[in-house]
This record gives sequence, structure tokens and C-alpha cells, in this order.
Amino acid sequence: MSERSGVVTFLGNPLTLVGNPVKVGETAPDFGGLRGDLSPFKLSELGGKVVIINSVPSLDTSVCAMQARRFNQEAAGLGAGVKVVVVSMDLPFAQKRFCATEGIANLETISDHRDATFGQAFGLLIKELRLDARAVLVVDSAGVVRYQQVVAEMTHEPDYEAALAAVRSLL
Repeated sequence: MSERSGVVTFLGNPLTLVGNPVKVGETAPDFGGLRGDLSPFKLSELGGKVVIINSVPSLDTSVCAMQARRFNQEAAGLGAGVKVVVVSMDLPFAQKRFCATEGIANLETISDHRDATFGQAFGLLIKELRLDARAVLVVDSAGVVRYQQVVAEMTHEPDYEAALAAVRSLL
């Protein structure tokens, strides 16, 4: 398992990312997690769809909540061929409560808390915090990563327009 330092920071302080970084053009690893109802999730279940994967440290923070709300809003207009997921270390119960409180209905939350399989598979697990780094990935209908932004400063939002342009180019 590789470790990379200096890729991301939190309030300017460098953090270490653990796992195998994925590059654009590579097949997305088939990670697992838990849905809000505690049923298992696998990325491979979404085969045939374009998938936007939002990785956030915790939905209990303002920037993560803004990211989830924005992609929920955008998902409504992307069509049935696109699936939007938000992955975090939050417990499934907290994710479900967040979605109910915020009126989030157009995306699915996936909890990485149990095994950190997503964070490790994509090289986004923050060693010092055991949280997933903020990132947006777009995976095409064949399972290939076509866009990736690992946000350099955890307190900043991703480039929504670039991610959405990548999705639209695949439709």
C-alpha cells in the first residue's frame, strides 16, 4: 500500500494519502461500502452507467454538505444514464439523516467507515485522520475513470463545472 505526502492539505497542513492512486484512463477499482439501509454496495453494480463519485471527509462539515447539495441538484438534470454517489467515512445512519434533513434524493450515500475500501482503492484515505480526501471522479459506462480531481486543500470545494463537463461529454 503506497503513501503520498503533500498531495492534500487541511488548513495548509500537509496530509498523507494512503492507498493506490488511480489515474484517468485506468479501470476504476470495484470498491465496497454500506448504503443507508446497511445493505452492501459495490461499484460494479452500476455497470452501464456513467458514475460521479464524490469523496468527502464528512457530511457533517459545511463544505462537504455544499458539495453533496450541489451534486444532488445537478443529478436531477443528468438523466437516468448517470448515477451520483457520495462516499464518506460517516456512519450510514448519519448519512441517511443528512439526506433526510437536506432533502437529498437524487444521489446515493455510501459509507466507507467499516473497511475504508474506497479510500484505499483510490489512494484517498487520509492517514492522519482516517477520513477520505475530497475528490470527484467520473467513471464512464465501461468502468474507466475519465475525470479526476483530488482537491488540494480539504476546506475548498471541487471544480463542479469541470466534473459536469466530463459527465456531459460521455452522454
